[in-house]
Amino acid sequence: MDRLHLQTFADAEAVSQAAAREFDRSSIESIATRGKFTVALSGGSTPRRLYQILADPPYRDKISWAHVEIFWGDERSVPPDHADSNYRMASEAMLSRLPIPAERVHRLQADRQDRDKAAQDYQAEIAKVFGVDPKGEPPVFDLILLGMGPDAHTASLFPGSTALGETTKWVVPNWVEKFKTFRLTMTRPMINKARQVLFLVAGKDKAEPLLHVFTGPSDPAKYPSQLICPTTGQLNWYVDVAAIEKLTAGFNPSWSAS
Repeated sequence: MDRLHLQTFADAEAVSQAAAREFDRSSIESIATRGKFTVALSGGSTPRRLYQILADPPYRDKISWAHVEIFWGDERSVPPDHADSNYRMASEAMLSRLPIPAERVHRLQADRQDRDKAAQDYQAEIAKVFGVDPKGEPPVFDLILLGMGPDAHTASLFPGSTALGETTKWVVPNWVEKFKTFRLTMTRPMINKARQVLFLVAGKDKAEPLLHVFTGPSDPAKYPSQLICPTTGQLNWYVDVAAIEKLTAGFNPSWSAS
């Protein structure tokens, strides 16, 4: 697949710095072409550092934040001020430090009691921003940021979970047996419509799952990150040397997703 690219960096800091440069480049291109930059954020330690970098010069001053629409790829079932909230992490690391209008920050309200309605409402909010039918095909995000866990999950698409089989809805509640809780997550059809999906992966604990994700066999129920393969967009993996240590230099992905 010529739209899949993997780049290796010395460490997590270098991954985050490179991601900031790509965020900046993509924002400039998207705003110039479409008048806005639509991005879905990820949780996790590596994205946190990325957000801190974006909130500092030069990116704080370079990026036209008034034209950026911020969404989340997934969220935990906690209030927005909870220590485990992806929203809180991004807000503290970046959003509270930027001149971005509040109406352009679209929190995923996974703490609501009616999870199905919360997912439907988020789908409707996405559709409103993009000017599309919420019951139709997913719109095209300019950039979706993802991480990968030691179990090869991404967003809140966990091994063996029901959301892995979703083919039409953009956002769904997903029971995560590992943590005995529900989370809200974007689905494979939503993520795979993006112009660019950017995985940020760092740490030795990611080496084994990364090996399985890239060299197979194809088993997305066990390795959900294998589901992510944009239909027409770009798939970029920014990986540090610790995470890639088990991959050979000449690997060829043995899987594909649609």
